[in-house]
Amino acid sequence: MYDAIANLPLTVDSVALDRVERETPAFTRATTVVALAGAGETGRGEDVTYETAHHDALQAHEADTPDGEAFDLAGEYTLDEFSARLEETDLWPVDDPEREAFRDYRRWGFEAAALDLALRQAGETLAERLDRDLDPVRFVVSSRLPEGDTERVETLLDRYPDAELKLDPTADWPEATFDYLADTDAVRVLDLKGHYEGTDVDQSPDPALYERVFETFPDATVEDPAVTDATRDLVADHADRLAWDAPVHALDDVLDAPFDVRWLNVKPSRFGTLESLFETLDWAFERDVALYGGGQFELSVGRGQIQELAALFYPAGPNDVAPGAYNDVELPKEPPKSPISPPDDHTGFGL
Repeated sequence: MYDAIANLPLTVDSVALDRVERETPAFTRATTVVALAGAGETGRGEDVTYETAHHDALQAHEADTPDGEAFDLAGEYTLDEFSARLEETDLWPVDDPEREAFRDYRRWGFEAAALDLALRQAGETLAERLDRDLDPVRFVVSSRLPEGDTERVETLLDRYPDAELKLDPTADWPEATFDYLADTDAVRVLDLKGHYEGTDVDQSPDPALYERVFETFPDATVEDPAVTDATRDLVADHADRLAWDAPVHALDDVLDAPFDVRWLNVKPSRFGTLESLFETLDWAFERDVALYGGGQFELSVGRGQIQELAALFYPAGPNDVAPGAYNDVELPKEPPKSPISPPDDHTGFGL
């Protein structure tokens, strides 16, 4: 699929950066919108790096550079040539990323902006370029439920009884939380967070928790268990419903999974480049791997872009790409309903 977009012509005249911030139920989220302008059009992508200080540093760098041009990327390219130019460009000119994954997140912001701009300059959509249909996108609503508090889920299901859930179970969930959620029949994905290190969502491998999750939700997809001596046999017994997310930044990571991959949570920003993303999607389609999309608390154009990828490639999956209203501190009185209907007419990249 990458070959279908690699030769898209691209004219870049300037680069602009826009810092975005809002409160979410868990934390204050900041991102940076990357805007590439050229030939009368503007393409946008979103850097979803998780540390606010990195976005502040990028803004300061832009303010300190002549004419506000934080990056000199002007030129005539194909999309593939622009990606090669990014490979040679220091996208972290004033600080180093706290985590290496952030390099991929920022790179994705520039790559997505380039794809958006190239498609707009060509007057095309990604669907047309790939000869695929945009289908309505099923989505799930994700939440962590700190200490097993189900109040937010109860409010959601009261306002939207047909909502489907993606949850992050933790060892401090009481039995009552498992019982309540089992009775709702709304849980579709459970993320064990077994592959995060040095973050606020780290979850140590806990055989008792894993066993409880597998037994309580026998039909749910279970994401990112840590495979250790203590958990390997238990996890192997449920290999057919395991999904992988956090460890996957390229196809090589998929091939290194401890079991045959049956499910993938596709978070485009983890791949960094369009080429890496499409290589992995091609591989998954050839092997009939089940796919669904994931989000990174996008605040701007990035959310519509992951929704478009879901509409093109895995519309029926339990996609963690819900409209941004679900990340508001207070749930809306009338939450948006699944599925998301793609617009009848648009250009560029993103719904």
